[in-house]
Amino acid sequence: MSFERVAVLGLGKVGHLAAELLKDAGFSVTGIDARGLKDAPFPVKTLDVSDMAALRKGLEGQQAVLSCLPYHLNIDASTLAHEMGLHYFDLTEDVPTTNHIRKLAETSKGLMAPQCGLAPGFIGIIGADLASHFDKVRSLRLRVGALPQHPTGTLGYAFNWSPEGVVNEYLNDCEVIEDGQRKLVSAMEWVETIHIDGLQLEAFTTSGGLGTMCETYLGKIDNLDYKTMRFPGHVKLMNFFFHELLMRENRAEAGRILTNAKPPVDEDVVYVHAAAEGHIDGQLKRKEFVRAYYPIAVNGRARTAIAWTTSASVVAVIEMVRDGSLPAQGFLRQEDIPLAAYLRTRTGSLYDKSATGAGAR
Repeated sequence: MSFERVAVLGLGKVGHLAAELLKDAGFSVTGIDARGLKDAPFPVKTLDVSDMAALRKGLEGQQAVLSCLPYHLNIDASTLAHEMGLHYFDLTEDVPTTNHIRKLAETSKGLMAPQCGLAPGFIGIIGADLASHFDKVRSLRLRVGALPQHPTGTLGYAFNWSPEGVVNEYLNDCEVIEDGQRKLVSAMEWVETIHIDGLQLEAFTTSGGLGTMCETYLGKIDNLDYKTMRFPGHVKLMNFFFHELLMRENRAEAGRILTNAKPPVDEDVVYVHAAAEGHIDGQLKRKEFVRAYYPIAVNGRARTAIAWTTSASVVAVIEMVRDGSLPAQGFLRQEDIPLAAYLRTRTGSLYDKSATGAGAR
């Protein structure tokens, strides 16, 4: 069933841009945020998003909810959307939150679609498309790096994304498929070197980036893993920070220290590197999807690469649900979203129009 009224919870850089992109795509958008925002191109309700009674009232008359809130608020937000019979979308990489939403989806009236960001999200859509070209896949390697264009210091990083999310990705166990076995491995391990357009990066395991893919591809893909890309030397320093200095014991303080040391930058870049190997018609082949995404202007304002790639990913999915090319009920896995149709949406087309690097059209 088509819908048009969407409430966006949390109007930070990503949430505000997602709301704008939804409006540009023809949706009737209402923003909901604890801060009083002025001059937004859509109506904004100011309320405490952690107050479920207040949020319930704020969601009256809506047909869908997009949560751009910190991951720990998404269990309550998704539960409320389920109770109200609304479609639900979010950007979470948190596995327990996703498991909660999957349970809700068993009895949902609308679609429950977590993990609609960059990783998990866009990278899984790409990976599934690459895998679909093979008769038998021996490996699928998915890599994403959101980085400053002009790194400084030995850490070579800037916290353009949620510090809570980054800390969790660096510390929580990571699901993989190795030699046909589904297992958990430690974060910040399996370090490898990757080159993109002559730039050397390092990649290492981080949690959450595969979403539900290990379950989906168990028995179908021999080796499947996700890694984050950073400038060389980053992972050694972060292992020292979290493990030798024991900052893993205080995640909130770790996030505060790191953000204070490496604040966000406007000139960033998002690198995507996906590679599949396997057999096609009896021949061993390798297929790759390698792109670099830089800041772009949307509605006359410059937007960081991490903000627009994350926002565009979820808005493209919402467009597809509205237009009937994705289910309107149950649980949505990112790997079930067809890449070609995704890129044909108004918002998803930004990935083709704005890509640079190897393979860009």
